[in-house]
Amino acid sequence: MANTYSVAISYHSDLGWIDYDGDKKTAEVHLANAEGKKLTEDWLQHKHAISVPHETLMDFTEETVDPLADVESFKLALTRLWNNTQVTVDWSRPVDYVKAHPHY
Repeated sequence: MANTYSVAISYHSDLGWIDYDGDKKTAEVHLANAEGKKLTEDWLQHKHAISVPHETLMDFTEETVDPLADVESFKLALTRLWNNTQVTVDWSRPVDYVKAHPHY
């Protein structure tokens, strides 16, 4: 996984992470909570219409985003993950720590 982007996630009391493989355009969800894992996997498998900001906070256009198309689309789709699944993306949590200690 040379071209991998990883980010920490959490669902209820479970910590986990997602590995996005930019070469294969796939994502692997590592989360002990089966419900949260399925919600995340399902979210990543579908295209989504997302309002994307531009020059100002009032300047948005709706764009169709395929979460697995590339790393930027993956990141953009993750910004809407919580609103749609209640799975939190822990942007600032160190992923290596979560991989070593996938619990609170």
